[in-house]
Amino acid sequence: MADFYYDTIHFLENDLYIAATDTGLAYVGTQEEKIHSATFAPEKITIYKDEIRAYLNRELTEFTLPTDLSTTPLQLEVFNALKTIPYGETRTYTEIAEQINRPLAVRAVGTAIGKNPLLLVIPCHRVIGKNGKLTGYSGGIAMKQSLLSLEK
Repeated sequence: MADFYYDTIHFLENDLYIAATDTGLAYVGTQEEKIHSATFAPEKITIYKDEIRAYLNRELTEFTLPTDLSTTPLQLEVFNALKTIPYGETRTYTEIAEQINRPLAVRAVGTAIGKNPLLLVIPCHRVIGKNGKLTGYSGGIAMKQSLLSLEK
């Protein structure tokens, strides 16, 4: 098993946990229990924090960080589709399902998006309901709204 390191960064009212292996970024999120097997090692996370800070400061619109993800084939398809949503734009779950040529898999797409381990970096906050309303986000709806506002 790969070594797993973490540090935190404060955003809004939350601490974002940032975890990585020697290969790349593995987790960005608000749920501390997701990093229970990680070692606190800020020096190993600096490059990731720097890029996330640049994004939060509106100095960066696209992440270039190496990642280390364990996903299903469907999740990988969905995550790759999410990465194509331009900064400052949104898509619906239906549009993502259509983009990956699975127009009837809207619920499966939503489930895959809900398992996104890299908040901000894989921009699931850019996905909204068909009616234009904000829908679930593991960082909370307030964080989702803040990220969308940040990108406007």
